[in-house]
Amino acid sequence: MRSLVIAVAQPPVHALDIAANAARHAAAVRASAARLVVFPEMSLTGYDLDAPLVSPDDPRLHPLIEACAATDTIALAGAPVAGPHIATLLIDGDGARVAYRKLNPHHTESRFAPGPGPEVIEVDGWRLGLGICRDTGIEEHAATLAALGIDAYVAGVVDEPADDVVHAERARRISQAYGVWVAIASAAGATGPAYPETAGRSGIWAPDGKVAARAGRAVGEMARATLFAERLARV
Repeated sequence: MRSLVIAVAQPPVHALDIAANAARHAAAVRASAARLVVFPEMSLTGYDLDAPLVSPDDPRLHPLIEACAATDTIALAGAPVAGPHIATLLIDGDGARVAYRKLNPHHTESRFAPGPGPEVIEVDGWRLGLGICRDTGIEEHAATLAALGIDAYVAGVVDEPADDVVHAERARRISQAYGVWVAIASAAGATGPAYPETAGRSGIWAPDGKVAARAGRAVGEMARATLFAERLARV
């Protein structure tokens, strides 16, 4: 039976402190007992639109790389990168690379350019379509990823506290429309000047739209689920 253990994490964020945030990401990876750990949008800097760009070879990421190597885990962390783009970094025991650049930035994110297109990564034979925050509400984005043949839709988001229902509804819609698993890592607590509080409630949804695992609102919580291929509409 083909399976994949995913965790969605909502670690505390120190504003613009990449070293501290990488260390907290590393702690979450070590605690996760998961093959893949997903973190919220711009999790390595906090959601600050003036944040410095993060290079994949930044030495401050080494504790996170080491944690991934020690646990055989892949981490998907959020950061602003050259372009500039809001991006997802894929981090494993071999290092870090930019895996996806946000395709649909919000109008308030005018500093950042749209990414070149949808991206799918493979983890242990699972095809994972990547999204960041506003992408999750753009129907064309999910449809394009589904057409590429995905098993799960994976995203990091930042929301106001009242908007946890928004990312939950988007997750249900994507899962039911395309018969795939959906994993959403949502920031908790403070993350940058625009968000003194955020929604939390990270979660994982099964292909029928039902909740497989859901975190609360507290900083540091994590939700974990085992994804089974036999539950996919597309196997």
